[in-house]
This record gives sequence, C-alpha cells and structure tokens, in this order.
Amino acid sequence: MPDEVQPLTAAQQDKPSPEAAAAPGAPKGRPRSAPEAAAAPGAGREPESQEPHRRAAPQPEPARPQPPASTSAARPAAAPQGPTPRSGSSSRVRARLARLGVQRSSPYNPVLEPLLRIVRGNDPKADTTTLRQIERAYQVAERWHRGQKRKSGDPYITHPLAVTTILAELGMDPATLMAGLLHDTVEDTEYGLEDLRRDFGDQVALLVDGVTKLDRVQFGEAAQAETVRKMVVAMAKDPRVLVIKLADRLHNMRTMRYLKREKQEKKARETLEIYAPLAHRLGMNTIKWELEDLAFAILYPKMYDEIVRLVAERAPKRDEYLAIVTDEVQADLRAARIKATVTGRPKHYYSVYQKMIVRGRDFAEIYDLVGIRVLVDTVRDCYAALGTVHARWNPVPGRFKDYIAMPKFNMYQSLHTTVIGPSGKPVELQIRTFDMHRRAEYGIAAHWKYKQEAVAGASKIRTDVPKNAGKNQDTVNDMAWLRQLLDWQKETEDPGEFLESLRFDLSRNEVFVFTPKGDVIALPAGATPVDFAYAVHTEVGHRTIGARVNGRLVPLESTLDNGDLVEVFTSKATGAGPSRDWLGFVKSPRARNKIRAWFSKERRDEAIEQGKDAIARAMRKQNLPIQRILTGDSLVTLAHEMRYPDISSLYAAIGEGHVAAQGVVQKLVQALGGEDAATEDIEEAAPIRGRSKRRSSADPGVVVKGVDDVWVKLARCCTPVPGDPIIGFVTRGNGISVHRADCVNVDSLSQQPERILDVEWAPTQSSVFLVAIQVEALDRSRLLSDVTRVLSDQHVNILSAAVQTSRDRVATSRFTFEMGDPKHLGHVLKAVRGVEGVYDVYRVTSARRP
Repeated sequence: MPDEVQPLTAAQQDKPSPEAAAAPGAPKGRPRSAPEAAAAPGAGREPESQEPHRRAAPQPEPARPQPPASTSAARPAAAPQGPTPRSGSSSRVRARLARLGVQRSSPYNPVLEPLLRIVRGNDPKADTTTLRQIERAYQVAERWHRGQKRKSGDPYITHPLAVTTILAELGMDPATLMAGLLHDTVEDTEYGLEDLRRDFGDQVALLVDGVTKLDRVQFGEAAQAETVRKMVVAMAKDPRVLVIKLADRLHNMRTMRYLKREKQEKKARETLEIYAPLAHRLGMNTIKWELEDLAFAILYPKMYDEIVRLVAERAPKRDEYLAIVTDEVQADLRAARIKATVTGRPKHYYSVYQKMIVRGRDFAEIYDLVGIRVLVDTVRDCYAALGTVHARWNPVPGRFKDYIAMPKFNMYQSLHTTVIGPSGKPVELQIRTFDMHRRAEYGIAAHWKYKQEAVAGASKIRTDVPKNAGKNQDTVNDMAWLRQLLDWQKETEDPGEFLESLRFDLSRNEVFVFTPKGDVIALPAGATPVDFAYAVHTEVGHRTIGARVNGRLVPLESTLDNGDLVEVFTSKATGAGPSRDWLGFVKSPRARNKIRAWFSKERRDEAIEQGKDAIARAMRKQNLPIQRILTGDSLVTLAHEMRYPDISSLYAAIGEGHVAAQGVVQKLVQALGGEDAATEDIEEAAPIRGRSKRRSSADPGVVVKGVDDVWVKLARCCTPVPGDPIIGFVTRGNGISVHRADCVNVDSLSQQPERILDVEWAPTQSSVFLVAIQVEALDRSRLLSDVTRVLSDQHVNILSAAVQTSRDRVATSRFTFEMGDPKHLGHVLKAVRGVEGVYDVYRVTSARRP
C-alpha cells in the first residue's frame, strides 16, 4: 500500500453513479451475500467480448477542492428568503437526519459489504484507512469498466469483485485485494499503469502489471505446457501475482457456461495443463481441486457424469461407515485427552478419475476407501494421536509416511497412515496441526493469512523489504515463504524428494536417476533400466542382461522413479545383443533407435521371418485368406508402392518395427476394394454365420427387384437392417451382397455399375439381421462378462466381440450379433446402459461421414 492516501486521478474524482452504489443485478436496499459476490453469473473474461474493448472515461471537470462527505451530506440547499411552512421545514430536517442515520449505519458502499466482512473476519484490527483504500479501488475499477459487459450481459465489474472476494477468502493482504479489483483496468481501459501507481502506490502497481503480463501469454499445445509454466513462474516476480491469476481463472471457470463449446474446451485444457499444476506448485490445494473438477466436467462430460452418478449411489453407505470410524477415533482421542477435530476427507471427481487411469483401480476400490483427517494443536499431539489410532487398529505395512519430519517439496506437512478399520476395511488417516492444515489448503496464501514462524528448520527470515514499501508493510518480505522453500530444497538430504521437486519445476515428463558413481541421468517418464543402459553407452545397452535398482534385482521392464540408484549387468559373450521385446517397453528415442539399428544390421533374416509372422497374425484377425494373398502379386505391388525394393525388405521393415503389420494389411485390403471385396474377389467370402459356403437357411429379408430365387446375403461391413437405404452388388460366385447406401465400400463397388442391383426390404418372421453396437465404459474387472451376460439375457446371438482399453482406462467394446426384429434393438441398448461403468452405447456402421 502507498505511504499515504494519494489524490485520485480525474477519472476517480467523479462520484460513482447510483448504479455503482448498488449490487449489479441485486434488489435495491439489500446487499449481496458473499456467495453471490464470489460467484456472480458471467462468462470467462474475454477482452474481445467487451463493449467497447477499451473504454475511455469521459473527461471530467477540472479538479476542485471537495468538501468533506459528512458536511456535504448534512448541509441542505440554501432556502429561499421569507417564511416557509413549518411542516416543510420539519420534513427537511427529518430527511436530513434519515440520511445521516443511513451513513452512520453503513459507511461503505453496500456492494462491498460481503467483501469487507471477510476482510474484517481475517483481521479484526483492520483500520478504517485500509477499508477505505479497498473502497477507493472499487470506485476506480467501477468507473473505468462502466459500460463494459461480460458474455452473460452482466456489468463487467462483477468479475473483478468476484475475483477479489476469492482472494479475501484466501486471506490475502489489502494490497492484493486492491490489485484484484484493478487487475483488468490497465489492459482493458485507458487507465494507465502510471496513473495506477500514482493513485495506489508501487506495490499495487507491481501486482497489476504482473497480472497484465500473464494475460498476454499465449498457451499452445499440451507439449508446450511445461515450457509455458516455467515462463509463468519466472515472470511472476511476486508470488501474489500468481495467486491473483489463479483466482481470476477460478471465477472464469465457474462462469464458463456462456462461452462457445470450443472456447470452453480450450480454457479447460489450459486449466488442467497450466493452472491446476501451478496451484499445486504453490500448495493451494483447495484451488487446485476445484479447477480440476470444473475442467474435468467440461472436457469429459460423459465420464464426469458417470463418476458423479457412481458417487451419489455409494454415498449413503460410505457416509454411514465414515460416521462409525469418526466416532471411534474421537472417543479414543478424548480418552487420551488429546484435543482434536476429526472429519472425513472429501473425494474429488477428477482425483477419482486420475486414480482409475494411472493406477488402473476400480471405482469401488477407490471410493470405498474411507479417508479421515485429524487436526490437533501441536506436533507432539500429532504423534500421540498416531499412537492412539495404531493402538485400536492394525496399520498396513508400508503405508506410513512422515511428512512432518520430511515435508514435501511445497512444504506440505502431515502424518499419513492406513489401518485396517471396522469390518476389515482399510481406512486412510491424515494427522496434522491446524497450522499445517492451513498451509495444505491455502499454500503460499497462508503466508499472508497466518503470519507465523517458519516451519521445520527453514532458514532465517529475511527482512529485505524495499525502501519504498508502505508504513504498514509487514517486515517479512512477501517472497520469504518461497525462498524458505527453495532453501529447504537445497539443504535437504533426501535426493529423491529434491529431484521430485526439481522435476515439477523443470519438466513434468522427466525422471532423474543416479549411476553407481553418483552421476545424474535424465530419462523420459516411465523409463526402464534398458533406457538407462543406453543413456550410459550404446554398447552397455546392447549387452545388458539384468539390472539392480536401489540394491534390489528388478526386471528390465521395471519403471524407474526419481532418485533411484540404477546398476546394470552386461554380458561379455561375442554374440550378445538386445532383445526385440525391448521395443515394447523402452521409452527413450535413443534406446529405440539404437535397438532398431542393431536389428537392421545383425538380424535381417530373422526380421524377415518375424515380419511374415506379424502379417499372418494380422490377416488371421480379420479372417482373410492368408495363403492366397501372400502367394499373389498384391503384396509385391504394395511393397513397391511403399517404396521398398522387394517384398523381403517390406517383411524386414515390419519385423524391425519400422512399419506396423496392421497398417500393411489395411492398405492391402483397401487395394483389393475393401474387406468384403477382398474376400469375394478370391471366392472366399465368409457366410453370415460362419458356416459352410452354402446359402444360409435364415431369410435375409431382402428381395432383388425383377429376379427370383437368388442367393442374397447381408454385408458384414455395414450390417444393414430394415429401414436402412440399401443397394445390391453381384459378387463372383457368392450371390448378391446387400450394403447400406452410405457404406464406405459403396464408392469402390460403384466403379462397376453393371454389378449394382436394386434391392428392397421384405422381412419375414424367419429373417435374421446382423447388428453391431459399440459400448463405452470406465474400465473395471468383469466388465466384459457383465455386458455379455446382459446381451444373453436379451436373447441375442453374439457372433463376435472385441475390446480395446485406452491409456485413460476407457474400455471400448464392439459386439456383433443376430437379431430377428431390429425394433428390439432399443431394449437391448437400454439394458446395456444399465451395466455399472457403462456411460454410452450405440449402434455402429461403416457409414461414410457426411
């Protein structure tokens, strides 16, 4: 804050309009509540959506001395000379007294009351000067933003007011609150930085300038997220700038519904990749969790809704068990005379989703694990409470962590333990002091909200406050908390913890491990001992036969973690070399390229055989005639089209991993006119039910116009059913193949128009149709079994099933089955949607995209 109250600029000297004195959109005479101010409806801040973009305030009259507010309010207009009625005089007096009474009961702008109430709650000793400065900042912001609108149509001032309310709830200091109110004025109006510095001092100007620079950062693809995050951290000379930016993004995410879908997704990705990790870096977990959940709901609405539904279904039983555990813990602590607060830990939707992805755990396993938080007064009480809990329930070996003695990189402190609670169910407990809990929740913001001594052996507090700081500036520099963190990282004896912190700051996609000599090797996340060996030397990698990590023998495909001490064993045999299986788990480009180079030079013949086997396996999966295709000219032609000198070179490329076998087969099928045409061209078309080549006894329900007694079969590529527009194609020796009119193979079939026939639906009671559906679900054990059981209960004959699970643990299943009445499909889809974890199911065809 400035040393003394500075005179307002011309824009500030104008009194706020009557509209500014009341909450925008609120009923007259009633101040808005804190939640209303904190979450005012609106959209994410978009400068181009403002009306106008940069608004110049009208030029006010020349500045002149202003009378005190109380004097002007109490002094009536000059009365005309002469007698006046007594009743009129009394009315004026009563009106004057009423105005004075209102002023005494509400000395500040009513719209600011919720904000100022929070400020007074954080600091009961807050003086009138501080509150008036916050009010002045609001007046300036309201004046310069007047006429600007958000996407929702609300006055733009509702956004900085909501951001400042969030900052107040975090307990930030008055300078940060004023900067929150003014954070968009320099960028979006004609109010300059020098004007702001003159009116509110250097500290507020520094914060607003920092936020303005951060607003100009353009975020690119996900691969650039880490670089951008480093730039953000480097740019923010004062960590309060980042806190303001996080509050700004939080309010924008809360009001994102007014933006277009594409812009919502872009902002949500920025939030997950930049702002949520940034909040984690600053230890602000409450902000991090809410940002993650809001972004998750926008980016993955189906999965979000499914997890919300699962949570709601299991909440009653979980809450009942939680109450039992909480009561028992409280009773034991009271018996031990330990003053404590025991609560359950909330489950955050994005956290549940991440555990399902990263750890591959079922929802029930994650959500049914009850979490308890115990808050006590002192560190001694933390360990006493731990002993009390362990006396009642047996701890799970290997699950105890002491983050009090050894804090995390962001100064997080707590005792973590897992015990076997009532009914044999595991219970997670976090035990910490109230001060530790504030730091865990608010992170760096706790430095301003709770001025207290440094924690856990931190270095001596600095007092290098700039000389131009205000008289009320705290003697602790605002960077002290962050510097204590950096000092602690430099002084810690735990290299793993230090490297974990370093990884977060430098590269989210790297791990750092040690050689036996103590040298540090940087590897991609998920790297293995084989990656380590090739990072040391190419020959070491080629001859690796085993590895030891932290003194223990481990498989070569084991994943390395930060701080691991890695030692590899090599073979001295002449013919020693890498295994082709290594290509399936190495992560570093160096290791992959070296392995491929070795096989290219030393194992060409073996690679050719491997390539042939891979091609055969891929064809077998698609029920293609292997012998005819491999002995024909089509594969030779394809090899030349892919610029390989001969077919052996193509086989070698497949065996060495340069080309995917599945991709070669797909190109081969396309060259033959599609999968259906490929089988038909060699008179090997599979009948619908996979029986003999004779016509199926089942009636396909299709007739050819003008032709009787002809073999008709439904194409498997697009699985047409009654109601779909269809065409007929004369195959070679396999009758008429019926396709959907929009089938992907129709273009190639249409090149032979003389083989196209008009067909029409004529289903009978004996007709049987093929239907393909796709099921999307959150992966879990027994998922496929449950889905097939439901299909069986619906009396459908399943012909094929295929399941793929993505990296984010989403299982995509495709089923092909026979049905007599396609109208029954709606009931089948509804039944499958009822399976736990399934969030979408629909019919699929090979229809072309419009």
